Amino acid sequence: MHDPDGERLQKVLASAGVGSRRACEELISQGRVEVDGQVVTELGVRIDPSRRTVHVDGVRVQLDESKVYLAFNKPAGVVTTMSDELGRPCIGDYLESRPERLFHVGRLDAETEGLLLLTNDGELAHRLQHPQYGVLKTYLAEVRGPIPKDLGRRLREGVELDDGPVQVDSFKVVDSRPGKALLEIVLHEGRNHIVRRMLDEVGHPVLSLVRTQVGPIRLGDTRQGRWRALSRDEVGALHSAAGL
Repeated sequence: MHDPDGERLQKVLASAGVGSRRACEELISQGRVEVDGQVVTELGVRIDPSRRTVHVDGVRVQLDESKVYLAFNKPAGVVTTMSDELGRPCIGDYLESRPERLFHVGRLDAETEGLLLLTNDGELAHRLQHPQYGVLKTYLAEVRGPIPKDLGRRLREGVELDDGPVQVDSFKVVDSRPGKALLEIVLHEGRNHIVRRMLDEVGHPVLSLVRTQVGPIRLGDTRQGRWRALSRDEVGALHSAAGL
């Protein structure tokens, strides 16, 4: 992996924000750094950061400074497109200050609010959307109640829809009051309107729906209509969740 024309590994790590040059040297010496899956302990190693994959403590370090990773809190009534020929509000309206060509990871229907990831990293976006990699998405759904005791079991066992079965990875009742209930639904499916269709099928139509988490990334306190750049640790955790 050594490239005599490359950059010293500790400098590459420091430039990526892992820590000071000295701290990065200690990480290497302690055997906590891998390059293309191989542990590196020698401080003299040079690499080409555009051709190598580096992990620290098992978490991938993003070395490509051109890559952008954003978390956007989509309001209801906004369509998940970067532009809309019908003139409807779309997520591109909120990103006019960004010079990069970004695309959204998956979709939220117009009336669903919450977390939408935006990036120009095509490989990561593909894996986050593909059910093969099992990246979980968490939703809060307000539905008509009351909720029967066996609903969680039914959803975990699977519900048959016209385009095939769907089952949740996790389910719990967060709150319940007369006529309404707040449910937390976790699943790795990404089909269109999957949460709404699933709950409608079991007799509990969705009144409002918010996605609060994708993999390790939480919506947090990001206000509606605002976006924030993911931290280095979040980007690394997202790559790990997608098996990169």
